[in-house]
Amino acid sequence: MYARLRLLLQCTALLLVLSACSNAPLQPSARLGLQLPPAQLGQAISLQQHLKVERNGRIDELDAALEVDADHLELVGLAFGQRVLSLHYDGKDLISWRHVMLPAQVRAEDVLEDLQLCLWPADAISAALPAGWRVQDQGLRRTLYLADAMIATIDYSGMPRWSGTVILNNLRYQYRLSIQSVASEP
Repeated sequence: MYARLRLLLQCTALLLVLSACSNAPLQPSARLGLQLPPAQLGQAISLQQHLKVERNGRIDELDAALEVDADHLELVGLAFGQRVLSLHYDGKDLISWRHVMLPAQVRAEDVLEDLQLCLWPADAISAALPAGWRVQDQGLRRTLYLADAMIATIDYSGMPRWSGTVILNNLRYQYRLSIQSVASEP
C-alpha cells in the first residue's frame, strides 16, 4: 500500500513538471507549430539531460535521454527511475508514448517545439516560423519574438548549444526550464 501511495505522489509531482512545460491553448495564429527535420540540427548528438522546471515558486525535476541523427529524434523522459514520456520523430511523423497519469495538456508537439527552439540553428527555425514570428541570436542568447513582443529568451553556457546548460525563460507562459546536458556515446 505504501509503495502505491509513493508511486502516486511521484506521478503527481511529475505531472506538475510536465504541465509547466506545456503550452496553454492559444488562437491558432499565435502557435508556432514548429516541427523541423532532425537533419536540420546539422549533426548527430546523444545526450543525458537533467531538467529543472521553475514555475509559481515551485521547482520540479526530470531526467531525459536525447538522441538525434539525420533520420530521427528519440527522447525518453524519466521520473523516479520510471519512463513517463517518449517521443520518436522522423521529420514527418511524431509518435509519442506517455504515462497514463500525464494530463492531456502535456503535448508531444510542445515538447518537440521547445527542444527545437533551444537546439536547432536559428536559420532553420527562422525559415519555418509563421508570419509575425522571428528568432534572433546574439552570442550565447537566443530571443523569440511575436511581432515586437519578446516571448522567450534562451541562454547558453557555451557552444555547441547542446553542451552544458541551457536556460529557457518563457515569458508568455511564465516558466523557466533549465537543461543540464552531458554528451554520451551514440
